[in-house]
Amino acid sequence: MNPPAHEGDRTVERRIGLFLAVAALAAVTGCGGKQQPEVVVYTALDRGFSEPILQEFEKTTGIKARVKYDVEATKTVGLVSAIRAECERPRCDVFWNNEIVNTIRLKNEGLLTPYRPKAAEPFPAVFKDPEGHWSGFAARARVLLVNTNIVKAGEEPDSIYSLADPKWKGRTGIAKPLFGTTATHASCLFAALGEEKAAEFFESLKENEIRVMSGNKGVALDVAAGRLAFGITDTDDAIIEVEGGKPVKIVYPDSRPDQLGALFIPNTLALVKNGPNPKAARKLIEYLLSPEVEAALAKAESAQIPLNPAVKTAARVKTPSEVNAMQVDFSQAAGTFEKAASYIEKTFLR
Repeated sequence: MNPPAHEGDRTVERRIGLFLAVAALAAVTGCGGKQQPEVVVYTALDRGFSEPILQEFEKTTGIKARVKYDVEATKTVGLVSAIRAECERPRCDVFWNNEIVNTIRLKNEGLLTPYRPKAAEPFPAVFKDPEGHWSGFAARARVLLVNTNIVKAGEEPDSIYSLADPKWKGRTGIAKPLFGTTATHASCLFAALGEEKAAEFFESLKENEIRVMSGNKGVALDVAAGRLAFGITDTDDAIIEVEGGKPVKIVYPDSRPDQLGALFIPNTLALVKNGPNPKAARKLIEYLLSPEVEAALAKAESAQIPLNPAVKTAARVKTPSEVNAMQVDFSQAAGTFEKAASYIEKTFLR
């Protein structure tokens, strides 16, 4: 027996009401809406080092961090390329770079928004963009990692030029100088030495049959395993082998007053222009620049160097105040990036 017409109408109305309620819920939770605030982060710092920090940010603030990580072989470059490709419709809010030159290049291309974090105020001026487009923190040094079973005491290299010493022909290593901190180092050398002398340096490495690895970690692992006598890498990769009990030691190259100086490279934070979550992005930047985060990164396996004078945690590696630090204009280095990359790709790697 069919229900009366008015009961059928109420049944239809209830079904329509239920449908509309489900649709409304889907609109909030599924189809582009958000129950929880979020921030999109592109980070070049190794996932093992950055992920715990971002997870703690989520717990502390209730803001979901959606993260895009890089890969070892294309440090920084892949993320920078993504930010460029998405410039008409940005997906990224915060670019957490593990170096500085490519951050400055994005600034020069108009892809970053100025923001002067309150948490950045105590940092030295050299680690802050005068126009507010980026803030530096948690540095690493470019160092030589030396295998002490192969290199005898008193024969340790003391300069990046030691990589070209014929005595070690075919037994030294470097990460491919097109990506990450190695690309930044190359750009800084082109800025500091000039194009001609920088090209001569890389040519000398090529003639000495230096081994080109996919990343800095690969250099550190090969030195620790005795497949290389020594190589140039970053302190975060080097300290893992030292504290792991491998037969290696860290040498800060060119650290005498009459030498070029050891290069220190900060992590950088930048607000991407027209990112989808600017309010949450600013909160993340303030959080990452806090003394607690720099202290955590200093204590972590990566042993990053705090730059905020308020951080009292002792660094496990040497700081710019302890060795002769390379004097470099990072903005000038960013301007040499294309020239350095072109030379390396067309000449050094061929």
